[in-house]
Amino acid sequence: MKWDLVIKNGTVVTNQEEFRANLFIKDGVIQAVTTEELPGEATETIDAAGKYVFPGFMDTHVHSRDPGATYKEDFYHSTLAAAAGGITAVFEMPNTNPPINNPENFQKQVDNLASKAFVDYGIWAICLGHLNLDKLASLHEAGVIGFKFFWGYAVHAKTYQLMYNYKTGMEDVIPPFGDGDVYDMFAEVAKTGQMLAIHAENNDLIQHLTNKVEARGGRTYEDLLEGRPNLAEELTVHSGIAMAKQTGARLHILHVSTAEAVEAIRQAQEEGYPITAETCPHYLFLSAEDYDKVGPQMKVYPPVKYKKDQEALWEGIKDGTISFVCSDHAPHTEEEKDGDLWSIPAGMCGVETLAPLMLDAAANGKISRADVASLLAEAPAKLFDIYPKKGSLRVGTDADITIVDMEQEYTLRREDLHSKSKVTAYDGFQVKGKPVYTIVRGHVVMAEGELTTMPVGQLINPRTI
Repeated sequence: MKWDLVIKNGTVVTNQEEFRANLFIKDGVIQAVTTEELPGEATETIDAAGKYVFPGFMDTHVHSRDPGATYKEDFYHSTLAAAAGGITAVFEMPNTNPPINNPENFQKQVDNLASKAFVDYGIWAICLGHLNLDKLASLHEAGVIGFKFFWGYAVHAKTYQLMYNYKTGMEDVIPPFGDGDVYDMFAEVAKTGQMLAIHAENNDLIQHLTNKVEARGGRTYEDLLEGRPNLAEELTVHSGIAMAKQTGARLHILHVSTAEAVEAIRQAQEEGYPITAETCPHYLFLSAEDYDKVGPQMKVYPPVKYKKDQEALWEGIKDGTISFVCSDHAPHTEEEKDGDLWSIPAGMCGVETLAPLMLDAAANGKISRADVASLLAEAPAKLFDIYPKKGSLRVGTDADITIVDMEQEYTLRREDLHSKSKVTAYDGFQVKGKPVYTIVRGHVVMAEGELTTMPVGQLINPRTI
């Protein structure tokens, strides 16, 4: 046998166990996981002695802005950054220009991204109420990874672009969808059996409170939180859960940021409903108290809240209320983020720092290595119906592998990021635990920090796995 790749002497990590093993890979597939030395030569061999071999890490929440505002980021650079950070697959969000609102735009996006992908990728579809309700079934058949609804956002009537700062009376703008439209979206996605993910913030409350803050001249981070309080997320989470209970939709709450949301999700899960949730490193490693030190780079939506929320999120990870962690990678230029807190856009780089931060949490005993395997690989693969082909190290599955040196200590630096934008809240963070190899279907795309190949990523289509 001529093996394409052999990984020797590593410690395999799953969500249940760790064990020493060699992995033998041929034609992009894991052919053997064994303590034995199998006969045959290898085109490439990696000695993983002293290192940990994880199922390939995923980032399920990435905004590469491609096509669209590619002066901020594009898919080439976002997947380059992903590979550099130990990520073997990303799921691209649908609020591009044009959006992924019908099968034709989905196929155009597949064609657009195919030649730029350093890692494998799934593509989300967007729910735009009555504007594309009749397209959701065909988007499911086409192979989208899931459906996303930006709850509370207005939509431009001609371009179908989301309007993030809606004001009553805007020209050519469809106001945020009412409960009837939302119910129809939940019901239609439920028919597909796929996940419906929601950005959970109550726009009406935010507009009302923000107007009050602006009227009194509020411009601080505390003022920002007064205008977008915990209640804004809590109200929408409760509404989403109620809609899911009624329609049978598989509801997923995106970027959970509050203690109240964690408790509402936990209660729904205890009642037996298929409600899942994610959170992001900025909610786990930052709090409002860090704003004076970090500055406007940490402005995201939903905004980073308080220590009590951070603690509740960690508890939600430990007890399984929160299924996985992802980045919400949403870069902006230096110039756009260098301004008044109230006027600058929300979002920052995250795909390259996702795994290092979670590995640091494991190195410091906040979570276990088994938790990392679950949070970044196995749990998302199962929830998006692509397990065990993705998210596992089983024989016969895709050879997506992240090899980690848990002893490496280093500093996250903005100048080292591979995204077009270098805006990050983590510049100067000291971390322990580093991805040292990123392997996508048997292709070594990153080795010891060096990117070693041209783009090799392929579409992940849950309909064909």
